Parts: sequence; structure tokens; C-alpha cells
Amino acid sequence: MKNADTLKVTTPSDREIQITRLFDAPRQLVFDAYTKPELLKRWLFGPDGWSLAVCEVDLRVGGKYRYVWKHLKNGKEMGMGGEIRELVVPERLVSTEKFDEAWYPGEGALGTVVLTEQGERTLVKQTVRYGTKEARDAALQTGMMDGMEAGYNRLDAIFAETRR
Repeated sequence: MKNADTLKVTTPSDREIQITRLFDAPRQLVFDAYTKPELLKRWLFGPDGWSLAVCEVDLRVGGKYRYVWKHLKNGKEMGMGGEIRELVVPERLVSTEKFDEAWYPGEGALGTVVLTEQGERTLVKQTVRYGTKEARDAALQTGMMDGMEAGYNRLDAIFAETRR
């Protein structure tokens, strides 16, 4: 089956980026893909050539998470983590985001993922709110969206496996 949809990126405010994507998968499975390390390691590593070397998730309000991506050829690492602020299984996840080496100005961001059932499909709406317009604009200038699209395409493949 082909991709359910393509990545859509909008800027609903001067401090936010909103990413939407429709998946051919039930909401609980999509939620699991966002919260279970064994699934996250299979898709959340951006463009080819990277891996999610560290993936720790304490899935509860106040719980922490930690990701470290590693480039497979040169060994370069990029780490980030945060705290889970809101959790409504399987429909909403809100968490802080702070990179070890900030690549945008400010103290970090707040990410909100909302999963909405649409029949047998799930609409993912992810909003990242930065501290400033400058931070949002810096994020938009990176390859972040290409990496997200690559990851979401991997998710499509994982979901296709479960349908077999």
C-alpha cells in the first residue's frame, strides 16, 4: 500500500511549526510508535546514515525522555531530551524539547502531538512551539523536515508490516 499521505508543514503562529501526516494505522499503534523505544528506534532517526543510539522514555507526566542520534560513518552524535508535561493515551502527548548543543536560539521548545482517528487511519498533528520567532525560523532552515519525512516513510513500512 502506498503512503497514506505526505508531510504537511505550516506556521500557525510566529513561534510555531505544525506538521501533519495521515497514516494507514490505528491510533493506538501510532501512539505506540511515538512512545515505545523498540518502535522509536526503528523509525525516529532522520535521514539514512543515522541511528537512534539512545532511546529512553519514562512514559508518565513528569517522566523524562532522552534521545541520542549517531551518524553511522563519522560517529557524530546529537542528543536531546525533555519532560513529559501532558499524557492522554492514545491521543495526546506534550513534552519539552532541549538539544544538548542548541542549534536554535533560546531555551528549548514545547512539542504537542495529537492523534485523531479517521476510520482505520490516524491523523498526526505535531506542533512545536519555540521561545521566539527567530528560533522557529532557525528550525525551519535546517534539514529537520526532510529527516521527519524519511522517518514517517519508515513508519509507513512498519505499519504495513502489521497489516500483513
